[in-house]
Order: sequence, then structure tokens, then C-alpha cells
Amino acid sequence: MMFDYSGQVVLISGASGHLGRAVVNAFNLYGAQVVACDHHSGLSASSFPGLKDPQKFYLANHIDVTEPQSIIPLINEISARFGRIDVLVNTVGGFRGGTSVHQTSIETWDFLMNINARSVFVTSSAVLPIMLQQKKGKIINICSHSAIMAGGGDGVYSAAKSAVARLTESMSAEYKNMGIQVNAILPSTLKSVEELKKNPGSGVSVEAVADLILHLSSKGFDIVSGALIPAYGLRF
Repeated sequence: MMFDYSGQVVLISGASGHLGRAVVNAFNLYGAQVVACDHHSGLSASSFPGLKDPQKFYLANHIDVTEPQSIIPLINEISARFGRIDVLVNTVGGFRGGTSVHQTSIETWDFLMNINARSVFVTSSAVLPIMLQQKKGKIINICSHSAIMAGGGDGVYSAAKSAVARLTESMSAEYKNMGIQVNAILPSTLKSVEELKKNPGSGVSVEAVADLILHLSSKGFDIVSGALIPAYGLRF
């Protein structure tokens, strides 16, 4: 399927991660004005060889999407520079697991809740006023299979991703009649194409998830909101 995101502004958090990079490259390929942000300082034009037109992308380093005082100035800058935000993709997330609940530290609880759930809440809250003013927008959250079925040793991570799922559903209910669709993708383990060639069925490629995000962000999916879409791979 061919897409055309010309004139649309897409904000992607966690852009230095494997999935974030794939999403940036996918939207850039189809003409979007890409705003890539990350907490680290690793974003540069050389990080994304496909980004050739400086008028069509903006790279923002040192953005803590768990803190309003960090993300709100960026949103204001995007609004001033581009005049709109059409799509928000929340790819920020993290995993720590392998311990039972009574062996899990409160620091791990705070870390996982902040990076997975608080990041979605803070960033979406900052972007929604612009989308409401436009009467149009799409928010795509990266959730996890663990949000609907927890396993031993990943209780806190599963709880954090469950919070993202419930937040997705609630935002959809609140804003779907205002031209804003909010959906979440539930991948299994994210891997590169090369890793999957060596071990087929062990996860899902970041490129495949990026392609799914392109579909969800397109006009053809305006009727879809509040969905928790499984993306487990062929042999999950």
C-alpha cells in the first residue's frame, strides 16, 4: 500500500531506539515532516541517512517525555515551527523483569511505570490541545502482549503496559468524536529482520511494526479507534 504523508507533521518519541528509528524512516519515506525526540543525545542527521531535507525534519535531543517541563516547550516549538501535529507515536518504553513481585524493588516499579505509562500520559496530554484545535489527529501507543496476559517475573512491566492499554481506550472514548483516533499496538518481542532470519518466529520485526503504524496513521483507518492490535509475529 502506498501512503502520502506530505504536509503532515509526525512526532515520534524514543527516536533513537530500534523501533523509533524504523518509524522515523518509514514516515520520512512517505513525505511526512518528522519530529524525532529522544532523552539521549544521539540524534543527528547522520543517524538517519534518509532524512535529507532539513525543512522536513526536526531532531530534538535531551527531551524527557516523563516530565511536562521538558516536553511542553518542545510541543510549543513544534507548533511555532510547523503549525500542527497530525500524528503522535509513543515508542518510548523499557523492560526489566525476571524477578517475582516480592523480589522487585520499588525503584524498578517507578522506572517501569514512568518510562512505559507516565511517558504516554505526559506526551499525549501535551499534544492533545493542538489536535483538539485542529479537530484532527492520531495517537499510536506501543503497548505489549504482556498488557493482556502477564507471565511470571514480569508483573510490574505487565502492570505498566496494562496502564497504557487502559489509557489508550479511555483517550479513544474521550476524543474519537472530536476527530482524534487513539490506538495501541501490542507487539511480542521486537527484533530486527536479521535476527528473525536466524530465529524465525521468535518475535516481530521493528520494520513490520513501523508499517502497521503507517497504516493506523492513514486516512483509511479513521474509523478505527480504541483498538489494541496484536502484532505477535507468525509463530507466536
